[in-house]
Amino acid sequence: MKQLLIRRLIQSIPTLIGASILVFLVFTLAPGDFVTQMSADANMTQERLDEIRALHGLDQPLYKQYLTWMGNLLTGNFGESVLHRQPVTSVINTFMWNSFLIAIIVLVLQWIIASIVGIMAALRQYSIYDSAVTLIVFMAMSFPSFFLGLLMLKFFAVDYQIFPLGGMRSTGSTLTGWADFWDVMKHLALPVIVLTLLNIGSLTRYFRTNMLEVIRQDYVRTARAKGLKERVVIFKHALRNALLPLITLFALEIPGLFSGAIITERIFNWPGIGRVVLDGIFQRDYPLLMGFTMLLVVLTIVANILADLMYGVADPRVRNR
Repeated sequence: MKQLLIRRLIQSIPTLIGASILVFLVFTLAPGDFVTQMSADANMTQERLDEIRALHGLDQPLYKQYLTWMGNLLTGNFGESVLHRQPVTSVINTFMWNSFLIAIIVLVLQWIIASIVGIMAALRQYSIYDSAVTLIVFMAMSFPSFFLGLLMLKFFAVDYQIFPLGGMRSTGSTLTGWADFWDVMKHLALPVIVLTLLNIGSLTRYFRTNMLEVIRQDYVRTARAKGLKERVVIFKHALRNALLPLITLFALEIPGLFSGAIITERIFNWPGIGRVVLDGIFQRDYPLLMGFTMLLVVLTIVANILADLMYGVADPRVRNR
């Protein structure tokens, strides 16, 4: 396992360098920059614009700009956000955890619900239950996030006023302790419901498909032929092997915990990192966008390594490769 970890870490270095070059080129070579945006918003002379570009090193050759940016990244300096007038690390740290709060709750709910519903659908293949689950799953997957979000707001926030319209806390709230906790939970409810409904469909199908594939294997038939109880056959023999392909999927959802849900956060006015990134795109806040994208790159690489390690724990054959 130690050798597997070392090998994966070494292999990730070229990937990280290549991704950093790609991220830098995508944003650097994009038409316009924040200086262009400033010139559109304010009446500046060309000399002043050139001075601002020189101040931020935008007049340097691309390779020098890249080496400077990469060197700053290695020291933890992601630059300064043009839109927020703060270090990029401060902006990300402020808003990312709000997105993480929603994402971790959605992750737990969707995996619990999808595992139960998907496994039961596989065990009752072609039954009324399986057909109903398939229909509901495809209906949930077909709804656009903005439509489902607005629909939830219409019924539960406007018509019946069960949940608040949006935000993270009530306007002007001075609540503390448990009162503040429940206030945040009420504001969390609708975004969590929407994201869970949108994400649960594909995961349910994964569970159903993997379980169907496993319960048709010879070793499952052998276990039944030995007279083992169906509960033991399913949960001890079949379920463990059905979960193996899902380990990778679970690990690869780690970057999504920090990336935010842009459309959902916008609809519910949730102060998450997805909404901040969307504003950064409109304002061409490239330091923020580049820093956040590189953070997701690192998280994705770490998630891949973690997936390999988790798979190695679950399947000893992987460790010896």
